[in-house]
Amino acid sequence: METETKSGRRPGNTQTREAILEAAMTSFIEHGYGGTTIRGVARAAGVDPALVMHFFGNKDGLFGESIRNGGMPIRQLVESFDGDLETLGERLTARYFTLWEDPEIGPRIKAVVVSAATSPAAAGILKDFMIHELAGPLGKHLGSDHPQQRALLAASQLMGIVFARYVIQIEIMTALTLEEIVACVAPSIQRFLTGDLPLR
Repeated sequence: METETKSGRRPGNTQTREAILEAAMTSFIEHGYGGTTIRGVARAAGVDPALVMHFFGNKDGLFGESIRNGGMPIRQLVESFDGDLETLGERLTARYFTLWEDPEIGPRIKAVVVSAATSPAAAGILKDFMIHELAGPLGKHLGSDHPQQRALLAASQLMGIVFARYVIQIEIMTALTLEEIVACVAPSIQRFLTGDLPLR
């Protein structure tokens, strides 16, 4: 009797792929983009380097997929878009900083941001991700004038503040409670999203 063959990725391939991505994310956290190698990731995942290349092509591809796989928790951010536009700034700001405070998610985001700050290749990958995966959906949700500019202004403001608070850890910024920093930052984010801006 013939065995029916199903199309799609086999479970073993999916598990192997996920193991590689987890090993890669751990390496990006511990060693940054520059210190991460295909061989090192393959060794940690218990696979041949050729298999890493098969799935992801090169280190850039591996980094990009690591971002999509949880390095930047885009789904959780997009969920905050739902609701009244007039309170979107507060929801988005609160969700973003809460994710950074999470002991599991925070180090992943930090690894992505630090890698982008130290590697032009990683910066280019993160830039494309921010434009297409975050600013694009946010701009569509706004449905106002200059939606992409508004979305990127808001995202840039948030990224700059988290860099000061979580990456280089300026004491005045780290001393603020989560509630205080959300209360301080959210009005600026709301202005970028829905306020009057001097844009042509």
